[in-house]
Amino acid sequence: MKHRTWWVCLALWLSGCASLAPNNGVVAPGSGTATGAAPEPASTVQTAPAASHLLPLSSGQPHHSGVTHLALPRDLWERIRRGFAMPDLQTDLVDDRVQWYAARPDYIARMTERSSKYLYHIVEELERRQMPTELALLPFIESAFNPQAVSSAKATGMWQFMPRTGKDFDLKQNVFRDDRRDVLASTRAALDYLQKLYGMFGDWHLALAAYNWGEGNVGKAIARNQRSGLGGAYTDLSMPMETRFYVPKLQAIKNLVARPGHYNLSLPNIPNHPYFQSVPLPRDMDVAVAAKLAAISLDDFKSLNPSANRPVLLAAGTPQILLPWDNAETFQQNYEAFAGGQLATWTAWVAPSTLKVADAARRAGLSEDELRRVNNIPPRMLIKAGSALLVPRSARMDEDVTSELADNGRLDLAPEVMQRRIVVKAGKKDTLATLARQYKVTEAQIVEWNDLRPQAKLQAGQSVALMLTTAPGSAKKGGKTRTAKAGKAGKSGPSQASAPASSTAAAPTRLAKR
Repeated sequence: MKHRTWWVCLALWLSGCASLAPNNGVVAPGSGTATGAAPEPASTVQTAPAASHLLPLSSGQPHHSGVTHLALPRDLWERIRRGFAMPDLQTDLVDDRVQWYAARPDYIARMTERSSKYLYHIVEELERRQMPTELALLPFIESAFNPQAVSSAKATGMWQFMPRTGKDFDLKQNVFRDDRRDVLASTRAALDYLQKLYGMFGDWHLALAAYNWGEGNVGKAIARNQRSGLGGAYTDLSMPMETRFYVPKLQAIKNLVARPGHYNLSLPNIPNHPYFQSVPLPRDMDVAVAAKLAAISLDDFKSLNPSANRPVLLAAGTPQILLPWDNAETFQQNYEAFAGGQLATWTAWVAPSTLKVADAARRAGLSEDELRRVNNIPPRMLIKAGSALLVPRSARMDEDVTSELADNGRLDLAPEVMQRRIVVKAGKKDTLATLARQYKVTEAQIVEWNDLRPQAKLQAGQSVALMLTTAPGSAKKGGKTRTAKAGKAGKSGPSQASAPASSTAAAPTRLAKR
């Protein structure tokens, strides 16, 4: 009886231990990045890895001890290797890309060093979703792990989202922030998209091709092959050059990470614990002030909060910021003790009517050049009514920007109306009336521009100055005049002004990107 009781107690104890082990790499509530305490070093934490990444027993036989003792990965690279789950691609293009990357160790070192801030979070998310950890390497070939990267087609951020696709996956893009650059939001959106694509095609290589080229294009390529009796695998498809190299590039990076020593490479040590944690942003705050409260450099702050592309953070639109693990508590303590000056010296202002930049600057109380710089306003543009601008915040202003404005603020611009001076020669039959009709001006304007009498008669060959309305950029440089005979030159009249431009209009979507 005593022996039976002892075995029951042991079974209960073991089941209790099992219940404490994390499930599939998910941080238990209260133990993750929302807390103020950093985790113990990987070498001392006795936590079993996710079930999907357990190493097989070497004997291949059932283990009878009741407890499996597995060492945690020594660093994040080993953890990534354990989670490799995609079939290897073995082609000449893969060999070509391996040689290309291996011959550039400095480039690999810069990329991997930059990735150290973000990799842990990406791997955690992949394991939580039970996705292959090779996908953590995808930003290497998308952006070299640069969250500020912008392609020639306007794909933006670490995961290179096009504007429209970003909106499809709830990445906010407005005058104050661009979530395609946000580390947490863009990673969530990218993995959502990859999961969707894998669900569509049932193959990771095809899903990756669709991530680069678009699901519609991959679907059409498969359908073409099926109609021709050809295979529908990634290597069977006819694709653009960029997409044909896309998966081989990822496979090449995977090969280098799997066996860096084989290629005479040395990967920087990336500890297997969080680099950053989220911290609530309690009030509107200048970016420089937030970095100072956290006791980190402005560059380090921006690397973790790359969507902060303005000098101020609006709490209603950016409810949390990312800070290095050890600096999160520092930020909180310094914020609570802060008693000097303003947290935010900028605020948002909505233009009540269409304004010239100079007029808006006078209302805001700063120079025209400064207003242009802070709000990224190009030359020869008008600010349209309803546009949201960053302007200085008075010391007496205590209210933060509303959530409606922080989430939906737009800066809409229109070409500024310009006038171009030309000089024409009057013909034998020309009058003030005929010139006015031809150049779409009034007789009174011609009289004023040339200091003439209202009923003046024009002489053949007489020079007549005209001021024509034109779109920005169409006037000749240096204010040079154009000479032409009236009645022969300029039959089509002055060029029409181009359509109003918006600073937040979506860029054209290129086929080879999201």
